[in-house]
Amino acid sequence: MVIVTLQRDKCIGCNYCEEFAPEYFRMSKKDGKSVLLQSVEQKGFYTLKTAMPDAFEICNKAAKACPVKIISVKEI
Repeated sequence: MVIVTLQRDKCIGCNYCEEFAPEYFRMSKKDGKSVLLQSVEQKGFYTLKTAMPDAFEICNKAAKACPVKIISVKEI
């Protein structure tokens, strides 16, 4: 199981997450910030739990590329 968390309100709209992990991230046309697809929001944190085998590697690349470090990826 992989848990991906996005702190969306601190997003600066650089688009790296979508470039590295387009299966999991999109940029909002409304405000230009990142959207973690199929995530659940709680207190400003958007969380996705997935069993996809490639999710950790792909989302971890996006997290490392993020200049404001608002993406976290854990494997449990």
